[in-house]
Amino acid sequence: MAETNEKSNAPENNIALEDAKTIEKIKKYKASLPRRIWCRCFQCVLYVAEYFLPWRVPEQISGEGSLAKLPAFAKEKGFKSALLVTDSVLMSLGMAQPIIDGFNAEGLKITVYDKVVPNPTIGNIEDGVKLYKDNNCDVIIALGGGSPMDCAKGIGARIARPGKTIAKMKGVLRVLRKLPPLVAIPTTSGTGSEATIAAVISNPEKKEKYPINDPVLIPHYAVMDPALTIGLPKHITSTTGMDALTHAVEAFIGSENTRKTKQYAIEATQLIFKYLKRAYDDGKDIEARSNMQRASLLAGMAFTRAYVGYVHAIAHSLGGFYGVPHGLANAVLLPHVIEAYGEKAHKKLARLAEAVGITGESDAEKATKFIAAIREMNEYMAIPTKIEGKWTIKEEDVPIMIDHALKEANPLYPVPVIWGYDEMYSMYHKIM
Repeated sequence: MAETNEKSNAPENNIALEDAKTIEKIKKYKASLPRRIWCRCFQCVLYVAEYFLPWRVPEQISGEGSLAKLPAFAKEKGFKSALLVTDSVLMSLGMAQPIIDGFNAEGLKITVYDKVVPNPTIGNIEDGVKLYKDNNCDVIIALGGGSPMDCAKGIGARIARPGKTIAKMKGVLRVLRKLPPLVAIPTTSGTGSEATIAAVISNPEKKEKYPINDPVLIPHYAVMDPALTIGLPKHITSTTGMDALTHAVEAFIGSENTRKTKQYAIEATQLIFKYLKRAYDDGKDIEARSNMQRASLLAGMAFTRAYVGYVHAIAHSLGGFYGVPHGLANAVLLPHVIEAYGEKAHKKLARLAEAVGITGESDAEKATKFIAAIREMNEYMAIPTKIEGKWTIKEEDVPIMIDHALKEANPLYPVPVIWGYDEMYSMYHKIM
């Protein structure tokens, strides 16, 4: 555990100490019966309202080599000027070049924004918005993992709502305007962002990371080319794969599932249990890569309607404060959190256990074995059980991180058990 006697005059270590009254208020936040009733009522109303929202499934270009079809597809759709949103690593690896060359060959204009950072910032979005406008773009293409896709969604939201800041769009249904056409090209198998309503944005000045949730953020098109995931580093394969598993599990054990989201979550879980280790062991296994890409998509389709839970809320706070990669944070947290839910989650965890071939005499036994299997996968892929090393959690930051996590999760996330400050405090200490 981090030392607690840091000097309070260090700005980077003092965020949690700025307002003692705020901290005391956070500590009094309990999972009382009235609060639990309020959260459940909110979730019930939202669940009913979701049936009237404009859900869509992205039109897909799928299969090995499908990236090469994108330029002609874009021309067929009538696009003339694209903004390609990616990061410097993918640019240096040459992964964007086929898109650039293909668009040029088709006589289409393409402008590249490759400054997206992990945990994309408001600054990234504003830079992208300027490029989009300056070059008269009519389509946004996101190439990469969750960060470029979240950034592209943020750019689209700002184009759709030019008079509204990103901060004012955080939460649920704060965009409510038609976005420019958005193409998602995943290069990892984890975020599922190519099919989700969510964009997660960071504000480094406030050490804050929060989601924007709106069906208008679902990409219009997705290029699902497993060849783009060949050769991913082992630690990226493992943590993004566990990110997808977290999406599937949190969606399934929540209380806002539909028949389809249950099917998506179960199939995604089955695929991950079958193929993640294979993809980790052999990065060139195209069958494993293809099935992990499908698992990520399915898990994304599950949680975009059924939502996630406290794993994500805590992971977002860790990303906002310390830049902990989202997939790693989810992987570390998942077994801890679903175990802490206790018997309230046993029945649904047992169904997932059965789906992957785990047996037992009772739901509790099956759930326990399922959690153990997740821990075994983490251990197999060298994922730690704690957040450590350069991301050491500081005791003085914990109250404000708890505040951020609770504000994100309650009342929105339909978790098996409503938590307050005490339960959150215990969880942060489990991973310190």
